[in-house]
Amino acid sequence: MAKILVADSISQQGIAILEQNHDVDIKTGLSSEELIEIVNDYEGLIVRSETKVTEEIILAASKLRVIARAGIGIDNINVTAATNAGIAVINAPTGNIIAAAEHTIGFLIASARHIPQAAASMKSGLWERSRFMGIELKGKTLGIIGAGKVGSEVAKRAKSFDMRVIACDPFISSERANRLGMELVDLNDLLISSDFVTIHTPYMASTEKMISSEQISLMKNGAKLINVARGEVIDDDALLQALDSGKISTAALDVFRDEPEIDVRLTEHPNVISTPHLGGSTMEAQHAVAIEVAEQLVDILKGSFGKNIVNAPMLGPENQSVVSPMIPVAEMVGRLSIGLSEGQFRSISLLYEGEISEYDTSVLKSAFLAGFIQGTTNEQVNAINAPLIASARGLEVIEQKVRKEGEYSSLITVILNTSYGQILLSGASSRDEVHLVRFNEYWLDIVLTGPFLLFVENDDRPGSIGAVGTVAGRHNVNINFMEVGRVDLRGKAMMVLGIDDYVPNAMLEEMRGLQQIHSVRLVRTT
Repeated sequence: MAKILVADSISQQGIAILEQNHDVDIKTGLSSEELIEIVNDYEGLIVRSETKVTEEIILAASKLRVIARAGIGIDNINVTAATNAGIAVINAPTGNIIAAAEHTIGFLIASARHIPQAAASMKSGLWERSRFMGIELKGKTLGIIGAGKVGSEVAKRAKSFDMRVIACDPFISSERANRLGMELVDLNDLLISSDFVTIHTPYMASTEKMISSEQISLMKNGAKLINVARGEVIDDDALLQALDSGKISTAALDVFRDEPEIDVRLTEHPNVISTPHLGGSTMEAQHAVAIEVAEQLVDILKGSFGKNIVNAPMLGPENQSVVSPMIPVAEMVGRLSIGLSEGQFRSISLLYEGEISEYDTSVLKSAFLAGFIQGTTNEQVNAINAPLIASARGLEVIEQKVRKEGEYSSLITVILNTSYGQILLSGASSRDEVHLVRFNEYWLDIVLTGPFLLFVENDDRPGSIGAVGTVAGRHNVNINFMEVGRVDLRGKAMMVLGIDDYVPNAMLEEMRGLQQIHSVRLVRTT
Protein backbone atom coordinates (compact mmCIF):
# COMPACT_ATOMS: atom_id res chain seq x y z
CA MET A 1 0.00 0.00 0.00
CA ALA A 2 1.24 3.44 -0.93
CA LYS A 3 1.54 6.28 1.56
CA ILE A 4 -0.43 9.46 0.92
CA LEU A 5 0.01 12.81 2.63
CA VAL A 6 -2.97 15.13 2.93
CA ALA A 7 -1.37 18.54 3.52
CA ASP A 8 -4.54 20.68 3.48
CA SER A 9 -7.98 19.96 4.89
CA ILE A 10 -10.32 18.10 2.54
CA SER A 11 -13.70 16.47 2.98
CA GLN A 12 -13.84 13.26 5.03
CA GLN A 13 -15.56 11.59 2.08
CA GLY A 14 -12.34 11.92 0.07
CA ILE A 15 -10.26 10.70 3.01
CA ALA A 16 -12.45 7.59 3.29
CA ILE A 17 -11.79 6.65 -0.35
CA LEU A 18 -8.05 7.00 0.17
CA GLU A 19 -8.03 5.00 3.39
CA GLN A 20 -9.76 2.06 1.70
CA ASN A 21 -6.74 1.64 -0.54
CA HIS A 22 -3.67 3.25 1.05
CA ASP A 23 -2.01 4.51 4.21
CA VAL A 24 -3.05 8.11 4.78
CA ASP A 25 -1.40 10.77 6.95
CA ILE A 26 -3.20 14.06 7.54
CA LYS A 27 -0.74 16.82 8.44
CA THR A 28 -2.06 20.28 7.71
CA GLY A 29 -0.48 23.69 8.26
CA LEU A 30 3.06 22.51 7.48
CA SER A 31 5.68 25.07 6.59
CA SER A 32 7.66 24.60 3.39
CA GLU A 33 10.67 23.47 5.42
CA GLU A 34 8.59 20.93 7.37
CA LEU A 35 7.08 19.54 4.17
CA ILE A 36 10.52 19.18 2.58
CA GLU A 37 11.65 17.10 5.57
CA ILE A 38 8.86 14.50 5.27
CA VAL A 39 7.64 14.51 1.65
CA ASN A 40 10.11 11.84 0.55
CA ASP A 41 8.12 9.26 2.53
CA TYR A 42 5.04 9.60 0.29
CA GLU A 43 3.87 8.52 -3.14
CA GLY A 44 0.83 10.78 -3.18
CA LEU A 45 0.33 14.36 -2.01
CA ILE A 46 -3.02 16.17 -1.74
CA VAL A 47 -3.25 19.94 -1.32
CA ARG A 48 -5.77 22.73 -1.73
CA SER A 49 -4.70 26.35 -2.16
CA GLU A 50 -2.92 26.84 1.16
CA THR A 51 0.13 24.63 0.57
CA LYS A 52 2.59 25.81 -2.07
CA VAL A 53 4.23 22.85 -3.83
CA THR A 54 7.49 24.44 -4.91
CA GLU A 55 10.34 23.07 -6.98
CA GLU A 56 12.33 22.57 -3.77
CA ILE A 57 9.58 20.37 -2.34
CA ILE A 58 9.33 18.37 -5.58
CA LEU A 59 13.08 17.84 -5.73
CA ALA A 60 12.95 16.44 -2.20
CA ALA A 61 10.20 13.96 -3.13
CA SER A 62 11.95 11.11 -4.95
CA LYS A 63 9.07 8.65 -4.28
CA LEU A 64 6.24 11.01 -5.17
CA ARG A 65 4.10 9.86 -8.11
CA VAL A 66 1.03 12.08 -7.87
CA ILE A 67 0.26 15.61 -6.68
CA ALA A 68 -3.49 16.17 -6.38
CA ARG A 69 -5.10 19.59 -6.11
CA ALA A 70 -8.54 19.42 -4.49
CA GLY A 71 -9.93 22.18 -6.68
CA ILE A 72 -9.45 23.64 -10.14
CA GLY A 73 -6.57 26.11 -9.90
CA ILE A 74 -3.02 24.76 -9.70
CA ASP A 75 -1.16 28.06 -9.42
CA ASN A 76 0.27 26.81 -6.12
CA ILE A 77 1.94 23.78 -7.78
CA ASN A 78 5.11 24.00 -9.85
CA VAL A 79 3.79 21.86 -12.71
CA THR A 80 6.97 22.20 -14.77
CA ALA A 81 9.09 20.83 -11.96
CA ALA A 82 6.58 18.02 -11.39
CA THR A 83 6.62 17.11 -15.07
CA ASN A 84 10.38 17.09 -15.19
CA ALA A 85 10.36 14.76 -12.18
CA GLY A 86 7.83 12.43 -13.79
CA ILE A 87 5.12 13.29 -11.24
CA ALA A 88 1.51 13.41 -12.41
CA VAL A 89 -0.42 16.52 -11.39
CA ILE A 90 -4.19 16.18 -11.18
CA ASN A 91 -6.99 18.56 -10.26
CA ALA A 92 -10.76 18.59 -9.81
CA PRO A 93 -12.13 21.05 -12.36
CA THR A 94 -15.80 20.07 -12.20
CA GLY A 95 -16.58 19.80 -8.50
CA ASN A 96 -17.20 23.48 -7.81
CA ILE A 97 -18.88 24.52 -11.08
CA ILE A 98 -22.38 24.69 -9.63
CA ALA A 99 -21.17 26.47 -6.51
CA ALA A 100 -19.49 29.20 -8.58
CA ALA A 101 -22.53 29.56 -10.84
CA GLU A 102 -24.91 29.83 -7.89
CA HIS A 103 -22.64 32.41 -6.23
CA THR A 104 -22.82 34.43 -9.41
CA ILE A 105 -26.61 34.28 -9.38
CA GLY A 106 -26.56 35.36 -5.74
CA PHE A 107 -24.50 38.39 -6.74
CA LEU A 108 -26.89 39.04 -9.62
CA ILE A 109 -29.90 39.26 -7.33
CA ALA A 110 -28.03 41.07 -4.55
CA SER A 111 -26.80 43.77 -6.92
CA ALA A 112 -30.25 44.22 -8.49
CA ARG A 113 -31.97 44.64 -5.11
CA HIS A 114 -29.17 46.14 -2.95
CA ILE A 115 -29.65 43.33 -0.43
CA PRO A 116 -26.28 43.58 1.43
CA GLN A 117 -26.52 47.36 1.75
CA ALA A 118 -30.13 47.21 2.92
CA ALA A 119 -29.28 44.50 5.46
CA ALA A 120 -26.41 46.63 6.83
CA SER A 121 -28.74 49.63 7.07
CA MET A 122 -31.29 47.61 9.05
CA LYS A 123 -28.58 46.42 11.46
CA SER A 124 -27.77 50.10 12.05
CA GLY A 125 -31.35 50.68 13.18
CA LEU A 126 -32.47 52.48 10.01
CA TRP A 127 -35.54 52.06 7.80
CA GLU A 128 -34.58 53.32 4.32
CA ARG A 129 -37.05 51.84 1.84
CA SER A 130 -36.70 54.58 -0.76
CA ARG A 131 -32.91 54.53 -0.68
CA PHE A 132 -32.74 50.90 -1.79
CA MET A 133 -35.14 50.92 -4.71
CA GLY A 134 -34.12 47.99 -6.93
CA ILE A 135 -34.73 46.69 -10.44
CA GLU A 136 -36.19 43.43 -11.74
CA LEU A 137 -34.10 40.90 -13.64
CA LYS A 138 -36.92 40.07 -16.03
CA GLY A 139 -36.30 41.58 -19.45
CA LYS A 140 -32.77 42.72 -18.59
CA THR A 141 -29.71 41.69 -20.59
CA LEU A 142 -26.98 39.63 -18.95
CA GLY A 143 -23.63 39.62 -20.72
CA ILE A 144 -21.43 36.61 -19.95
CA ILE A 145 -17.73 36.99 -20.72
CA GLY A 146 -16.48 33.41 -20.98
CA ALA A 147 -19.16 30.81 -21.60
CA GLY A 148 -17.30 27.73 -20.41
CA LYS A 149 -18.46 25.37 -17.68
CA VAL A 150 -19.37 28.04 -15.09
CA GLY A 151 -20.59 30.62 -17.61
CA SER A 152 -22.86 28.04 -19.22
CA GLU A 153 -24.42 27.15 -15.87
CA VAL A 154 -24.97 30.84 -15.14
CA ALA A 155 -26.73 31.19 -18.50
CA LYS A 156 -29.13 28.34 -17.69
CA ARG A 157 -30.12 29.93 -14.41
CA ALA A 158 -30.40 33.45 -15.81
CA LYS A 159 -32.85 32.22 -18.45
CA SER A 160 -35.19 31.13 -15.65
CA PHE A 161 -35.46 34.82 -14.70
CA ASP A 162 -36.60 35.66 -18.26
CA MET A 163 -33.37 37.51 -18.91
CA ARG A 164 -31.85 37.98 -22.33
CA VAL A 165 -28.45 36.27 -22.26
CA ILE A 166 -25.61 37.23 -24.58
CA ALA A 167 -22.09 35.85 -24.41
CA CYS A 168 -18.61 36.57 -25.68
CA ASP A 169 -16.48 33.45 -26.12
CA PRO A 170 -14.80 32.66 -29.47
CA PHE A 171 -14.06 29.14 -28.30
CA ILE A 172 -17.57 27.68 -28.15
CA SER A 173 -19.76 26.85 -31.11
CA SER A 174 -22.86 28.80 -32.11
CA GLU A 175 -24.85 25.56 -31.89
CA ARG A 176 -23.93 25.01 -28.25
CA ALA A 177 -24.62 28.66 -27.44
CA ASN A 178 -28.05 28.40 -29.03
CA ARG A 179 -28.84 25.26 -27.04
CA LEU A 180 -28.10 27.18 -23.87
CA GLY A 181 -30.22 30.13 -24.96
CA MET A 182 -27.25 32.42 -25.46
CA GLU A 183 -26.56 34.75 -28.34
CA LEU A 184 -22.86 35.00 -29.28
CA VAL A 185 -21.56 38.56 -29.76
CA ASP A 186 -18.18 40.24 -29.65
CA LEU A 187 -16.92 41.88 -26.47
CA ASN A 188 -17.73 45.45 -27.49
CA ASP A 189 -21.32 44.60 -28.41
CA LEU A 190 -21.71 42.71 -25.14
CA LEU A 191 -20.53 45.67 -23.09
CA ILE A 192 -22.73 48.11 -25.01
CA SER A 193 -25.88 45.98 -24.67
CA SER A 194 -25.69 44.50 -21.17
CA ASP A 195 -27.42 45.67 -18.01
CA PHE A 196 -25.35 43.15 -16.03
CA VAL A 197 -21.88 41.90 -17.02
CA THR A 198 -20.44 38.78 -15.40
CA ILE A 199 -16.89 37.52 -15.98
CA HIS A 200 -15.93 33.84 -16.18
CA THR A 201 -12.56 33.84 -17.96
CA PRO A 202 -9.22 32.45 -16.80
CA TYR A 203 -6.37 34.72 -15.82
CA MET A 204 -3.59 34.86 -18.41
CA ALA A 205 -1.60 37.47 -20.27
CA SER A 206 -4.44 38.14 -22.73
CA THR A 207 -7.04 38.67 -19.98
CA GLU A 208 -4.92 40.84 -17.68
CA LYS A 209 -7.02 43.99 -17.09
CA MET A 210 -9.35 43.01 -19.94
CA ILE A 211 -11.96 45.23 -18.28
CA SER A 212 -10.31 48.63 -18.08
CA SER A 213 -11.28 52.24 -18.80
CA GLU A 214 -11.78 51.65 -22.52
CA GLN A 215 -14.14 48.74 -21.98
CA ILE A 216 -16.00 50.40 -19.11
CA SER A 217 -16.65 53.45 -21.29
CA LEU A 218 -18.70 51.24 -23.62
CA MET A 219 -20.98 49.98 -20.85
CA LYS A 220 -24.44 51.35 -20.14
CA ASN A 221 -24.60 54.11 -17.58
CA GLY A 222 -25.50 52.42 -14.31
CA ALA A 223 -24.56 48.91 -15.47
CA LYS A 224 -23.61 46.31 -12.87
CA LEU A 225 -20.41 44.25 -12.96
CA ILE A 226 -19.91 40.79 -11.40
CA ASN A 227 -16.61 38.93 -11.04
CA VAL A 228 -16.37 35.39 -9.67
CA ALA A 229 -13.39 34.51 -11.92
CA ARG A 230 -10.02 36.15 -11.23
CA GLY A 231 -9.29 39.55 -9.74
CA GLU A 232 -6.56 40.32 -12.27
CA VAL A 233 -8.99 40.56 -15.19
CA ILE A 234 -10.30 43.95 -13.95
CA ASP A 235 -8.31 47.17 -13.72
CA ASP A 236 -8.99 48.19 -10.11
CA ASP A 237 -8.30 51.89 -10.65
CA ALA A 238 -10.61 52.05 -13.67
CA LEU A 239 -13.33 50.25 -11.73
CA LEU A 240 -13.04 52.63 -8.78
CA GLN A 241 -13.33 55.64 -11.08
CA ALA A 242 -16.42 54.13 -12.69
CA LEU A 243 -18.00 53.43 -9.30
CA ASP A 244 -17.29 56.96 -8.09
CA SER A 245 -18.81 58.49 -11.23
CA GLY A 246 -21.82 56.17 -11.27
CA LYS A 247 -20.91 54.71 -14.66
CA ILE A 248 -21.01 51.36 -12.88
CA SER A 249 -23.72 51.43 -10.23
CA THR A 250 -22.69 48.22 -8.46
CA ALA A 251 -19.72 45.88 -8.56
CA ALA A 252 -20.11 42.44 -7.00
CA LEU A 253 -16.66 40.95 -6.43
CA ASP A 254 -15.66 37.56 -5.06
CA VAL A 255 -12.06 37.66 -6.30
CA PHE A 256 -9.29 40.21 -5.98
CA ARG A 257 -5.78 40.90 -7.09
CA ASP A 258 -3.11 39.78 -4.59
CA GLU A 259 -5.43 37.85 -2.28
CA PRO A 260 -5.64 38.12 0.68
CA GLU A 261 -3.73 41.43 0.62
CA ILE A 262 -6.49 43.16 -1.30
CA ASP A 263 -7.20 46.77 -2.28
CA VAL A 264 -9.51 47.94 0.54
CA ARG A 265 -10.67 50.87 -1.59
CA LEU A 266 -12.86 48.32 -3.34
CA THR A 267 -14.21 46.44 -0.33
CA GLU A 268 -14.93 49.68 1.53
CA HIS A 269 -16.70 51.34 -1.40
CA PRO A 270 -20.43 51.76 -0.70
CA ASN A 271 -21.36 50.43 -4.15
CA VAL A 272 -19.31 47.24 -3.91
CA ILE A 273 -20.66 43.89 -2.73
CA SER A 274 -17.74 41.68 -1.77
CA THR A 275 -17.07 38.16 -0.51
CA PRO A 276 -13.71 36.51 0.32
CA HIS A 277 -13.33 34.17 -2.66
CA LEU A 278 -16.34 32.02 -1.75
CA GLY A 279 -17.29 30.98 -5.29
CA GLY A 280 -16.44 27.32 -4.74
CA SER A 281 -17.01 27.26 -1.00
CA THR A 282 -20.02 25.05 -0.44
CA MET A 283 -20.20 21.81 1.48
CA GLU A 284 -21.29 20.01 -1.67
CA ALA A 285 -18.46 21.44 -3.74
CA GLN A 286 -15.83 20.56 -1.16
CA HIS A 287 -17.17 17.00 -0.96
CA ALA A 288 -17.18 16.76 -4.75
CA VAL A 289 -13.61 17.97 -5.29
CA ALA A 290 -12.28 15.73 -2.52
CA ILE A 291 -13.97 12.67 -4.01
CA GLU A 292 -12.86 13.62 -7.52
CA VAL A 293 -9.15 13.88 -6.66
CA ALA A 294 -9.21 10.88 -4.30
CA GLU A 295 -10.66 8.57 -6.95
CA GLN A 296 -8.16 9.79 -9.55
CA LEU A 297 -5.22 9.44 -7.19
CA VAL A 298 -6.19 5.86 -6.35
CA ASP A 299 -6.54 5.03 -10.07
CA ILE A 300 -3.13 6.47 -10.93
CA LEU A 301 -1.38 4.64 -8.11
CA LYS A 302 -2.95 1.44 -9.49
CA GLY A 303 -1.38 2.18 -12.88
CA SER A 304 -4.37 3.71 -14.64
CA PHE A 305 -4.79 7.28 -15.87
CA GLY A 306 -6.83 9.89 -14.05
CA LYS A 307 -9.23 11.87 -16.19
CA ASN A 308 -7.69 15.21 -15.20
CA ILE A 309 -3.94 14.67 -15.39
CA VAL A 310 -2.69 18.07 -16.43
CA ASN A 311 0.81 17.16 -17.53
CA ALA A 312 0.99 13.72 -19.18
CA PRO A 313 -0.15 12.55 -22.65
CA MET A 314 -0.77 8.84 -23.41
CA LEU A 315 0.74 6.85 -26.26
CA GLY A 316 0.61 3.12 -26.94
CA PRO A 317 3.94 1.32 -27.42
CA GLU A 318 3.02 0.29 -30.98
CA ASN A 319 2.88 3.95 -32.00
CA GLN A 320 6.09 5.12 -30.37
CA SER A 321 8.52 5.32 -33.31
CA VAL A 322 6.24 7.06 -35.83
CA VAL A 323 3.56 8.81 -33.79
CA SER A 324 5.60 10.01 -30.83
CA PRO A 325 7.72 12.56 -32.79
CA MET A 326 4.51 14.04 -34.24
CA ILE A 327 2.86 14.77 -30.88
CA PRO A 328 4.67 18.12 -30.38
CA VAL A 329 3.99 18.90 -34.06
CA ALA A 330 0.25 18.45 -33.56
CA GLU A 331 0.30 20.59 -30.45
CA MET A 332 2.32 23.25 -32.28
CA VAL A 333 -0.09 23.59 -35.20
CA GLY A 334 -2.97 23.79 -32.71
CA ARG A 335 -1.31 26.49 -30.67
CA LEU A 336 -0.24 28.56 -33.67
CA SER A 337 -3.55 28.20 -35.52
CA ILE A 338 -5.56 29.63 -32.63
CA GLY A 339 -2.94 32.35 -32.12
CA LEU A 340 -3.06 33.38 -35.78
CA SER A 341 -6.83 33.21 -36.20
CA GLU A 342 -9.45 35.89 -35.67
CA GLY A 343 -13.22 35.75 -35.29
CA GLN A 344 -15.68 33.00 -34.42
CA PHE A 345 -14.55 29.57 -35.56
CA ARG A 346 -16.71 27.62 -38.04
CA SER A 347 -14.85 24.40 -38.79
CA ILE A 348 -11.60 22.62 -37.99
CA SER A 349 -9.99 19.96 -40.18
CA LEU A 350 -6.90 17.88 -39.52
CA LEU A 351 -5.10 16.21 -42.42
CA TYR A 352 -2.53 13.47 -41.78
CA GLU A 353 -0.27 12.79 -44.76
CA GLY A 354 2.42 10.20 -45.36
CA GLU A 355 3.52 7.46 -43.00
CA ILE A 356 1.52 8.83 -40.08
CA SER A 357 -1.74 8.19 -41.95
CA GLU A 358 -1.41 4.42 -41.40
CA TYR A 359 -1.37 4.68 -37.60
CA ASP A 360 -3.83 5.40 -34.80
CA THR A 361 -3.76 9.20 -34.65
CA SER A 362 -6.14 9.72 -31.72
CA VAL A 363 -3.32 10.96 -29.51
CA LEU A 364 -2.38 13.50 -32.24
CA LYS A 365 -5.90 14.84 -32.35
CA SER A 366 -5.80 15.18 -28.57
CA ALA A 367 -2.42 16.92 -28.73
CA PHE A 368 -3.74 19.29 -31.37
CA LEU A 369 -6.76 20.11 -29.22
CA ALA A 370 -4.51 20.67 -26.21
CA GLY A 371 -2.49 23.23 -28.15
CA PHE A 372 -5.63 24.77 -29.62
CA ILE A 373 -7.54 25.12 -26.34
CA GLN A 374 -4.58 25.92 -24.10
CA GLY A 375 -4.62 29.57 -23.03
CA THR A 376 -8.36 29.94 -23.54
CA THR A 377 -9.35 28.47 -20.18
CA ASN A 378 -8.29 28.41 -16.56
CA GLU A 379 -8.38 24.61 -16.73
CA GLN A 380 -5.08 22.88 -17.30
CA VAL A 381 -5.34 21.32 -20.76
CA ASN A 382 -3.41 18.34 -22.08
CA ALA A 383 -3.81 15.48 -24.50
CA ILE A 384 -5.88 13.57 -21.96
CA ASN A 385 -8.55 16.10 -21.02
CA ALA A 386 -8.54 18.21 -24.20
CA PRO A 387 -11.13 16.03 -26.02
CA LEU A 388 -13.52 16.32 -23.06
CA ILE A 389 -13.15 20.10 -22.98
CA ALA A 390 -13.58 20.30 -26.75
CA SER A 391 -16.73 18.19 -26.58
CA ALA A 392 -18.18 20.39 -23.86
CA ARG A 393 -17.58 23.43 -26.06
CA GLY A 394 -19.04 21.85 -29.18
CA LEU A 395 -15.66 21.78 -30.91
CA GLU A 396 -15.61 19.15 -33.66
CA VAL A 397 -12.51 18.20 -35.62
CA ILE A 398 -12.80 16.55 -39.03
CA GLU A 399 -9.90 14.16 -39.64
CA GLN A 400 -8.59 12.94 -42.99
CA LYS A 401 -5.74 10.58 -43.83
CA VAL A 402 -3.83 10.52 -47.11
CA ARG A 403 -1.06 8.02 -47.81
CA LYS A 404 1.22 9.69 -50.32
CA GLU A 405 4.93 10.26 -50.70
CA GLY A 406 6.20 13.76 -50.17
CA GLU A 407 9.16 15.80 -49.03
CA TYR A 408 8.32 14.89 -45.43
CA SER A 409 7.72 11.33 -44.27
CA SER A 410 4.78 12.57 -42.21
CA LEU A 411 2.89 15.86 -42.31
CA ILE A 412 0.09 17.29 -40.16
CA THR A 413 -2.04 20.10 -41.58
CA VAL A 414 -4.78 22.06 -39.83
CA ILE A 415 -7.36 24.03 -41.79
CA LEU A 416 -9.26 26.43 -39.56
CA ASN A 417 -12.22 28.34 -40.94
CA THR A 418 -13.50 31.35 -39.00
CA SER A 419 -15.81 34.26 -39.66
CA TYR A 420 -12.68 36.16 -40.80
CA GLY A 421 -11.46 33.56 -43.28
CA GLN A 422 -9.21 30.50 -43.39
CA ILE A 423 -5.94 29.63 -41.67
CA LEU A 424 -3.84 26.72 -42.95
CA LEU A 425 -0.76 25.46 -41.11
CA SER A 426 1.42 22.40 -41.74
CA GLY A 427 4.04 20.90 -39.47
CA ALA A 428 6.55 18.08 -39.60
CA SER A 429 9.23 16.47 -37.46
CA SER A 430 12.85 16.16 -38.54
CA ARG A 431 15.82 15.11 -36.42
CA ASP A 432 13.66 15.34 -33.29
CA GLU A 433 12.82 18.97 -34.05
CA VAL A 434 9.41 20.51 -34.67
CA HIS A 435 9.20 22.28 -38.03
CA LEU A 436 6.54 24.70 -39.25
CA VAL A 437 6.60 24.11 -43.01
CA ARG A 438 3.55 25.93 -44.35
CA PHE A 439 1.39 28.95 -43.51
CA ASN A 440 -1.52 29.45 -45.88
CA GLU A 441 -0.08 29.47 -49.41
CA TYR A 442 3.50 30.06 -48.22
CA TRP A 443 5.93 27.13 -47.87
CA LEU A 444 8.59 27.66 -45.20
CA ASP A 445 10.88 25.62 -42.95
CA ILE A 446 11.02 26.99 -39.43
CA VAL A 447 12.36 25.27 -36.32
CA LEU A 448 10.59 26.68 -33.29
CA THR A 449 13.33 27.84 -30.95
CA GLY A 450 12.22 31.15 -29.42
CA PRO A 451 9.21 32.30 -27.39
CA PHE A 452 7.62 34.40 -30.17
CA LEU A 453 7.04 34.26 -33.92
CA LEU A 454 6.16 37.36 -35.91
CA PHE A 455 4.29 36.72 -39.18
CA VAL A 456 4.60 39.62 -41.61
CA GLU A 457 2.88 39.49 -45.01
CA ASN A 458 4.40 42.01 -47.37
CA ASP A 459 5.03 42.99 -50.97
CA ASP A 460 7.97 41.07 -52.41
CA ARG A 461 10.06 44.08 -53.31
CA PRO A 462 13.44 45.54 -52.30
CA GLY A 463 13.51 47.19 -48.90
CA SER A 464 10.69 45.25 -47.24
CA ILE A 465 12.96 43.12 -45.06
CA GLY A 466 15.14 46.07 -44.18
CA ALA A 467 12.15 48.21 -43.21
CA VAL A 468 10.85 45.56 -40.82
CA GLY A 469 14.30 45.05 -39.29
CA THR A 470 14.74 48.79 -38.84
CA VAL A 471 11.48 49.07 -36.91
CA ALA A 472 12.46 46.14 -34.68
CA GLY A 473 15.83 47.73 -34.00
CA ARG A 474 14.22 51.05 -33.17
CA HIS A 475 12.24 49.26 -30.44
CA ASN A 476 15.29 47.30 -29.20
CA VAL A 477 13.69 43.96 -30.15
CA ASN A 478 16.13 41.23 -31.17
CA ILE A 479 15.41 39.00 -34.19
CA ASN A 480 17.04 35.58 -33.83
CA PHE A 481 16.11 34.32 -37.31
CA MET A 482 14.06 35.16 -40.38
CA GLU A 483 12.45 32.82 -42.90
CA VAL A 484 10.87 34.11 -46.11
CA GLY A 485 8.35 32.38 -48.33
CA ARG A 486 6.71 33.65 -51.50
CA VAL A 487 4.38 32.46 -54.22
CA ASP A 488 5.30 34.67 -57.20
CA LEU A 489 8.23 36.93 -57.96
CA ARG A 490 7.37 40.50 -57.00
CA GLY A 491 4.03 39.33 -55.66
CA LYS A 492 3.19 38.83 -52.02
CA ALA A 493 5.65 37.27 -49.57
CA MET A 494 5.64 36.10 -45.97
CA MET A 495 8.38 36.91 -43.49
CA VAL A 496 8.42 34.85 -40.30
CA LEU A 497 10.70 36.27 -37.64
CA GLY A 498 11.87 34.53 -34.48
CA ILE A 499 11.75 37.04 -31.62
CA ASP A 500 13.66 36.76 -28.35
CA ASP A 501 12.03 39.64 -26.50
CA TYR A 502 8.69 41.01 -25.45
CA VAL A 503 7.22 42.89 -28.41
CA PRO A 504 5.52 46.20 -27.60
CA ASN A 505 2.27 47.06 -29.36
CA ALA A 506 3.87 50.26 -30.61
CA MET A 507 6.33 48.21 -32.69
CA LEU A 508 3.54 46.13 -34.23
CA GLU A 509 1.53 49.24 -35.09
CA GLU A 510 4.56 50.91 -36.64
CA MET A 511 5.17 47.84 -38.82
CA ARG A 512 1.51 47.76 -39.87
CA GLY A 513 1.86 51.37 -40.94
CA LEU A 514 4.61 50.59 -43.45
CA GLN A 515 3.40 50.98 -47.05
CA GLN A 516 4.62 47.56 -48.23
CA ILE A 517 3.20 45.62 -45.26
CA HIS A 518 -0.21 43.90 -45.50
CA SER A 519 -0.51 42.25 -42.08
CA VAL A 520 1.50 41.70 -38.90
CA ARG A 521 0.64 38.95 -36.41
CA LEU A 522 2.54 38.01 -33.26
CA VAL A 523 2.17 34.50 -31.78
CA ARG A 524 3.63 32.98 -28.64
CA THR A 525 5.12 29.54 -29.35
CA THR A 526 5.35 28.25 -25.76
